[in-house]
Amino acid sequence: MKYLLLIYMNENALSDTERAHCYVESAQLAQKLAAQGKYLATAPLHPVATATSVRVRDGKSLVTDGPFAETREQLGGFFLVDAQDLDEAIAIAAQIPGARVGTVEIRPVIEVAGLPES
Repeated sequence: MKYLLLIYMNENALSDTERAHCYVESAQLAQKLAAQGKYLATAPLHPVATATSVRVRDGKSLVTDGPFAETREQLGGFFLVDAQDLDEAIAIAAQIPGARVGTVEIRPVIEVAGLPES
């Protein structure tokens, strides 16, 4: 089953040096997961100041600057993995460097027929 591991943390929780190290650790984890056939995708996100939100109401698009919700922790990146079950997804999430300073939310992915293959 595919799981999306959403990494939330305060954008200022890491120094530039710590963030660079986090990226190196994340790449190493991605390589390890790829070797196990578990890796599907991962990426850090730019700061919330670069976010744009779109809502459609009554057929009209409402575009606003910023993230969908204002919170103490922001969505900072993700891993998309193929795990046997929730327990394995939890074990993978615990290895994500961002889990040490933030939170990793685990969400099962719904497989929808008819989508293009990656």
